[in-house]
Amino acid sequence: MNDSTQNKSHKSPQQSADSKIHGVGRLTIDAVLAVTDIVESLHSRISPLSGLHKKSEEEPLSGISGLVYRNIRNVTQWVGKNIDVPLEAINKTLASEPDSASAQTLLAALNGVLGDYLFVRDNPLAILMHFRRDGQILTDEQLIEIINQSNGTLLIMAHGLCMNDIQWCREGHDHGAELAKESGMAAIYLHYNSGRHISDNGKQFAALLESLVQVTDKKLDINILAHSMGGLVSRSAFHVAQSSGHKWPERLNKLVFLGTPHHGAALEKAGNWIDLILGAHAYTVPFARLVKVRSAGITDLRYGNVQQSDWHTTERFEFSGDQRQPVPLPDSVCCFAVATSAKESIHYPLGDGLVRIKSALGEHRNSVFHLQFPETHKWVGTHINHMQLLNDPEIYQVLRTWFEIH
Repeated sequence: MNDSTQNKSHKSPQQSADSKIHGVGRLTIDAVLAVTDIVESLHSRISPLSGLHKKSEEEPLSGISGLVYRNIRNVTQWVGKNIDVPLEAINKTLASEPDSASAQTLLAALNGVLGDYLFVRDNPLAILMHFRRDGQILTDEQLIEIINQSNGTLLIMAHGLCMNDIQWCREGHDHGAELAKESGMAAIYLHYNSGRHISDNGKQFAALLESLVQVTDKKLDINILAHSMGGLVSRSAFHVAQSSGHKWPERLNKLVFLGTPHHGAALEKAGNWIDLILGAHAYTVPFARLVKVRSAGITDLRYGNVQQSDWHTTERFEFSGDQRQPVPLPDSVCCFAVATSAKESIHYPLGDGLVRIKSALGEHRNSVFHLQFPETHKWVGTHINHMQLLNDPEIYQVLRTWFEIH
């Protein structure tokens, strides 16, 4: 069911916990070395002699100062090879309850902020993409059983940035579970590393859906309910699937977006996503001090990048303007959009607190980027923030109507 790059041997809970703790240690060591590089660069810039002899940011200091920084690196690398120096709070959570909701929430937050880095470094903390239910990876045999029980009618749930699949349940309500209960659809939850580029996750999601079609001879009826970034990942997956000749787009019936930043998130454009996301998770507050800590997934939200061509020619921290190529909604799929304002007025400039209403509805002043949601397929609410999209009772009633539950 999964990419060959994801094939891992099964580990005991203790081995899994030890692996994650070791990953935290490696992350800490890497962070110390990175900060050492930054400090040394700043030292060279403020040196009284810096005006006489300019150095590049990459060129290390020489003499006594250089010796100091070399010793810091040597000691840090030695510690990294011989002793785990993890963050205490993370260690405690992962070691005591590696499969707990709090541990999984922590890992989702770290992946949202640093997931691209964790992936490149092959850090054990990096989340691998899977279909899950109740926080557990679904095997092919379990998927076949789910498909048979639902007669092939599936609801795929795609979570947003810094989140995981179990967080669809908020204050005792889970849109997917309730819709499945009332309609006979089977809810399957996507779990992915939200810090990677949206186009990378889209490519992997497309392959995962294709493998889902191939695991059974039954004709599937697939629906996707996506929150926030999950909507962009879903659009990216459909785009990839079409160009790759996949079969699953023919099986996709409905695609519903909840607060998806189709044309970007205002706060990432303003450079404030780092403060909001890191500040929202006590475990990640220390990383807020690092320069350019925002993951590729977060910077993709600036304009709503869904293709590799949207970002690969520019440095992602530059404010170079919207470089996207238009990606229209799929003609063959019934697409729906929910947009909300956290305040009383629908003109509140921050929309649900993270995504503006116009962006969530796919509206754009340039007609080639304007997403053509039919009027009857759009819903706008007030006094509902970005997280409340997951459990607002009025939104659930709208979803019941769109999924034709009477």
